[in-house]
Amino acid sequence: MKILTPFVTLLFLLCTEASGETCAPAFCSREEPVIRFPFRIGSHQRESCGYPGFDLSCDGMNQTILELPNSGKFTVLGIDYAEQEIWVNDPEACLPKRLLSLNLSGSPFAGVYSQDFTFFNCSSSYFKYRLNPIACLSGSNYTVFATSSPRIVTALSPSCALVKTVTVPVEWPFDEQVISSDLSVDLRLQWGAPQCGRCVLRGGRCGLRGNSTTEIECTNIRQRGIPRGARYAIIVGVGIPAILFLLGLLCFLCGRVKSCARGRRPAVVGEFATAVAPQSALVSGLDGVVIESYPKIVLGESKRLPKPDDSTCSICLSEYQPKETLKTIPQCNHCFHANCIDEWLRLNATCPVCRNSPPQS
Repeated sequence: MKILTPFVTLLFLLCTEASGETCAPAFCSREEPVIRFPFRIGSHQRESCGYPGFDLSCDGMNQTILELPNSGKFTVLGIDYAEQEIWVNDPEACLPKRLLSLNLSGSPFAGVYSQDFTFFNCSSSYFKYRLNPIACLSGSNYTVFATSSPRIVTALSPSCALVKTVTVPVEWPFDEQVISSDLSVDLRLQWGAPQCGRCVLRGGRCGLRGNSTTEIECTNIRQRGIPRGARYAIIVGVGIPAILFLLGLLCFLCGRVKSCARGRRPAVVGEFATAVAPQSALVSGLDGVVIESYPKIVLGESKRLPKPDDSTCSICLSEYQPKETLKTIPQCNHCFHANCIDEWLRLNATCPVCRNSPPQS
C-alpha cells in the first residue's frame, strides 16, 4: 500500500491541474483554428476567457468569424499566438472589394506589412501591360486592376479611370517587379496588446488577472511539459526506490570485491565489464519552443511565396495548396508544410534544403 502512495499523489496533482483549466481552448469545427486567450468564441467560452475587442463567432458553415468595428465580418484562417498575428479573408470570396472600405481603426489590429495599391477601371480590351485582373470586381465591358508600382500608375492614368488608392495590410511587401495583383491573398494582421507572446513561448497560459478586465498574468509555465507538482511527485516516487536499489547494489558489489581480494572469485571484474559499456550518443533536433517560434504563413489563393520558385514542400514532395499553413526557417527563408518541418526539426537540427543549422535558441 505504501508503494502506491507516490503514484496516487502524482495522479492527484495531474488531475488537480487539469481541473484548473477553467478556460479551455475552443473551436468552431475540427478544421478551424483553435481559439484561446486573448480570443474567445462568445457562444463557447465565457467573457472572462477573452480580452476586450477579441470576440469571435461561428457562422452557419462553422467558419470562425472576426467582426471589425468599421469593416464588417471576416473569416479567420489562422492565428499565431506566439507572434501575435492573425490571417483573415472575405467570407464572400471578394477580398479586393472589402479592401476599398477597409478601416482598422477602433480595432486592436494593424497590418504586419502595409502597402499602397491603386485601383483602376479599364476597358475590357486594355491588356497592354499584361496586368492581373480582379475578377470579382470586373464585368463584361470593363476590367479592374490594382497595382503598387508607381510606373504602372503613371502609365494607366491617361487611359483608365482611377477608382481609389488604399493601404493594404499584405502578407509581405510586393517588390517593384510585381506590376499588379488580384489581392486575394489573406490579410495578415497583428495585435500589440495584450502582450502574451512571450508567455506562450515559455509554455505558459495567458489570461486575465483575477476580476480585472485588462490586467493579464502568465500562469502554469511548464518546463519540458511537466508541471512542478508532478516533478516533485516523480522525484519522491522514483527517487527513493532508486536510492534503495543503489544501496543494495553497493552492498552486493562490496561483498564481491572482498571475495575477489581473498582469491575466491578472481573473474569478478570480467563479469561486470558489460554493465559499464559506453552508450552511443543520441542525435536530437531542435527544442520545441524554438520550433514553435518560427513564423507561419497561411497560403492565399494565388499561392505566392517570397521565393517565386518555392511551390513544393521538399519534405513530403507535395505541391502547396491555398489555405495550407506553411512555416519558414528564418535563417534561410525556406518554406515547408508546418507539420512536415515540425516533425523534421524534432529529429534533425538542420534545414532539409540547404542543411544549414538554425540557432538552438
